Amino acid sequence: MSGPAPRPGAGLRQRLGERLGERLGQRLGERVGALRHLPTLFREIAAASPRLLAASLSLRLVASCLPVLTLYLAKLILDGIVAEHARPAPGAGLAEWLADPGRARLAGLVAAEFGLALASDLAGRLTSLVETLIGDLYANAASLRLMAHAAALDLAQFEDSAQQDRLERARRQVSGRTGLIGTVFGQLQGLLTLATLAIGVAAFTPWLVVLIAAALVPAVLNEWHFTKAGYRLAWIRSPERRRIDYLRYLGASVETAKEIKLFGLSGYVTGLYAGVAGRLLAENRGLATARAGWGFAFASLGTLAYYAAYAVIVWRTVAGAFSVGDLAFLAGAFQRLRGGLEGLLLGLTQITGQAQYLEDFYAFFAIRPQIRSPARPAPVPSPIRAGLVFDEVGYRYPGAQGWALRHLSFAVRAGETVALVGGNGAGKTTIVKLMTRLYDPHEGRVLLDGAPLAAYDLDDLRARIGAIFQDFVRFDLTAGENVAVGRIEAAGDAGRIAAAAERGLAAPVIERLPEGYAQPLGKRFAGGLDLSGGEWQKVALSRAYMREAEILILDEPTAALDARAEHDVFARFRDLSAGRTTVLISHRFSTVRMADRILVLEGGRVLEEGSHAALMDRGGRYAELFTLQAEGYR
Repeated sequence: MSGPAPRPGAGLRQRLGERLGERLGQRLGERVGALRHLPTLFREIAAASPRLLAASLSLRLVASCLPVLTLYLAKLILDGIVAEHARPAPGAGLAEWLADPGRARLAGLVAAEFGLALASDLAGRLTSLVETLIGDLYANAASLRLMAHAAALDLAQFEDSAQQDRLERARRQVSGRTGLIGTVFGQLQGLLTLATLAIGVAAFTPWLVVLIAAALVPAVLNEWHFTKAGYRLAWIRSPERRRIDYLRYLGASVETAKEIKLFGLSGYVTGLYAGVAGRLLAENRGLATARAGWGFAFASLGTLAYYAAYAVIVWRTVAGAFSVGDLAFLAGAFQRLRGGLEGLLLGLTQITGQAQYLEDFYAFFAIRPQIRSPARPAPVPSPIRAGLVFDEVGYRYPGAQGWALRHLSFAVRAGETVALVGGNGAGKTTIVKLMTRLYDPHEGRVLLDGAPLAAYDLDDLRARIGAIFQDFVRFDLTAGENVAVGRIEAAGDAGRIAAAAERGLAAPVIERLPEGYAQPLGKRFAGGLDLSGGEWQKVALSRAYMREAEILILDEPTAALDARAEHDVFARFRDLSAGRTTVLISHRFSTVRMADRILVLEGGRVLEEGSHAALMDRGGRYAELFTLQAEGYR
């Protein structure tokens, strides 16, 4: 026997209901799932300062009991005053007041309430102080952890824009997440306070507590929705925020000031900034406006419930069911219950909302470098006996269709100086990054003394390599520190720093500075002095002498030097490279001709190979490029 036929539209309504329930379940799951990071955050903050954390919890526990005690004392005081009205008035003097037991009790209650007020204020200030100190300690520890993890990541991960967005989001969360623990502790304190107030109110009218709690649910759901929307907007707009930071740097930076002024770019840059910032501002304004409007509408329900409960209390007091002290206690308790319940429920949405930002923070630490040391590394050879070998090496950049290098094979023998020559995109920089194991090849192998680079400890391997790039970093540190970064473990060795600066031709530059090796360089901080491009390059070259590495890589080492300074540098360079395995990259053929062997690269492969004289005799691409450059000097 068949059942009744389904009503038209019933199936559609059922499917819509199921989809709505599924979406609500997913959103709830996302919110609750975000809370999984709270225990980790709590442990990290506890590790920053266990004693301060214990002090904060103790202070909040004490503070949670003060509101109900204050209200109860106020009730006793009012009831005592009403009772005293029925008795003859005492004398005007204080002695007569204190001699009367009833009035002495009133004085004691007032003094106790005064003491509670002082204790409440003191507990609040101490809590704020303690949690500020905890926040500072945790922010410092988190910043150090962030920098350490960033330093461990691969260069390719830094060059990925998606990973840069992750780093940007994580960096923004370092200092802001300590407030989350304060919010959690505040919620626990509020929960204890509400429990004591609810017990007191429930003894009189328990159903009114339920009324107020139910009326606040819509406001909480509304806050929940807009907190989620705010987080989603912040997540989606991470690239725009990075662009805003970059445009702000362009428009107000000493490094860009010359070009901005010379080319009249100020209006263009500020226009770009205004466009991006305007879009973000419009989205944030729309979200904030909707949140304020709906928030007011739903909060009005809570206000209506409170005044309904207040009206019932007044009515029952007039009817004689409650005393004046009861009225004061209940009115104050209901007001605090209403505010406390609203704060508790809204605070829960804030906690789950802020916990989603923890996902951004911990997601960054979930990124794992692909280039790591092996579990059992082989010792890096010292001295190097055979040298470096590229064996059928291929590398393709993420997202690129073509290969930067493919089927590349060549050797750099121990103690040999090899120059790499080629146009832009020939693969020179990629080769250097593979040599230093900033990248790992996708095909083939890079060998050092017969073993793959991946077989060695990464730190030990890089400690044997000295590399000076054309785009070397101009550290806003002292002149001595700028040299010492070549071997930062020896930063305290003033003699070694001075010797490295002498060999790199930076000593005369540094000695002319007002504070010598202690002189801050750069324009970023007060008291700093900037150097010319050539002077900076001499400082960078001194880092190579400071390092005393067995493998030396110089990428355009004399690009900012004049002809005389270049001649002096290479006179010293022969001394620097003596006995070392050296790779030299330069567009100046006057520089590369000093190499033992020259590799001419094109399309990621070796086109020609040989000494300067041999390549000139061959009359190939090298000879053509050398002749073209030489013509320019005639």
